[in-house]
Amino acid sequence: MKLSFGLRTLIVSAAALALVSCATFRGEDAESVLRRADQAMGGTNLKSIRYAGSGTGGTFGQAYRPGMAWPKISYSSYSRLADYENSALREDAARSRAEPTGGGAVPLLGLGEQRTTGLLRGTAAWNMVGPAPVPAPIAVTARIHDLWTTPHGVIKAALKNKAALAMRNEGGKSVVSFSEAGRFTATAWINADNLVERIDSRLPHPVLGDTAVETAFSDYRDFAGVKFPMRIRQSQGGFPVLDLEVKEVQPNVASGIEVPDLVKAAAERVTVEKAADGVWYIAGGSHHSVGIEMKDHMILVESPLFDGRASAMIAEVKKLAPGKEIRYAINSHHHFDHAGGLRSAAAEGATLVTSELAKPWFERVLANPNRISPDAFEKSGRRATVIGVDGKRVFTDGARTVEVYTIEGSVHAQGFLMVYLPKEKLLIEADAYTPGPPQAAPPAKPNDNHLNLVQNIERLKLSVDRILPLHGRMVPVAELYTAIGRKP
Repeated sequence: MKLSFGLRTLIVSAAALALVSCATFRGEDAESVLRRADQAMGGTNLKSIRYAGSGTGGTFGQAYRPGMAWPKISYSSYSRLADYENSALREDAARSRAEPTGGGAVPLLGLGEQRTTGLLRGTAAWNMVGPAPVPAPIAVTARIHDLWTTPHGVIKAALKNKAALAMRNEGGKSVVSFSEAGRFTATAWINADNLVERIDSRLPHPVLGDTAVETAFSDYRDFAGVKFPMRIRQSQGGFPVLDLEVKEVQPNVASGIEVPDLVKAAAERVTVEKAADGVWYIAGGSHHSVGIEMKDHMILVESPLFDGRASAMIAEVKKLAPGKEIRYAINSHHHFDHAGGLRSAAAEGATLVTSELAKPWFERVLANPNRISPDAFEKSGRRATVIGVDGKRVFTDGARTVEVYTIEGSVHAQGFLMVYLPKEKLLIEADAYTPGPPQAAPPAKPNDNHLNLVQNIERLKLSVDRILPLHGRMVPVAELYTAIGRKP
């Protein structure tokens, strides 16, 4: 086929442009691209930055049903202070639910806002609960990631990790990749204006394994020579977690973030309290577990949070009945704070017991690698064995019976389980009821989760004397009924 003069000219011109682009790309290293972006964004002398706004988001890891999007929330205020000089971060938020179902500590729909403050300095993370700092070791990696995947932070982190840099050019954008050893990997997309417009990153997670995060920045404006985006959108694990309209930017604000002595001295604490013969309430932190001794093995109810908590708790369980393996680990529900130690239990060879609804989801996510920072399960080389509960499942050794039931109709989660010991008249549950302070007056409006738990106890005709909640303290069942304004 004979090409026209015009078409030949167009093809030759395009080829020439492509050659020039390749030559320019090959002649420039990643550090030069990063230095130019740093200068264009005003980051050369930027030691810290505070930005604030409002918007929407999702409560990561608290989906109503396994595999669903994270529950939607609204931020009336949201701010971050990134202190690059001291590797510190502060995040303050006021958030409320935007939909009725799903987990998390956010008050139920229509019952107000939750205010949170999370901090990081170096490798120490903590939250402020009123005036008190509360250690949050589970949050360290996520907050390090959040600090260094801000628009200016990613440039600084990429320059610091120059030995691990790799660069390519796509669609006229410079794409720079690097690793923060043991914490995260990141790829920054830098546009023709030398502005960071996107970051694709991955970080380790105790439930999902290595987890993808996508962060997009747009509508850059100038603040005293520092350019910052007015819109930040982020997704994690495939679903939105933040859509922020930035309204305020302050470069080089002193953070004053120092690690409190209480946080410096923090260590994982495990306490054991006998609830009945062969039944132990394992507490000492924010999330509890229960150890149940059978004739030739142990049953563990709940393996929460992450390796740090779960491994300390599992070690204590092993002391309770030396030589007896943990054969089963029963999971109350799929929310990440309650499922975060399942990989640790699987590393011990325990069969994981969850709802039939959640079983395929757990099988899928537990097959994901956790290579960025290998946990006990990754190092063990084992595969997880998961069995499901559909309505009811009974475990017995002929002497002791352990019954697992589905909690029906909860607004907190689908595939929600509780454990009942009929001989001991003990009920073990998480999040359906967390006792308030002793002698506290019942709320004016009963909590929907508390009402739902009572409905399930009565539906199943369970004879309960005491509740072993997986938050809080052991209580007589009468306290639950008092909380809803009734007598048992």
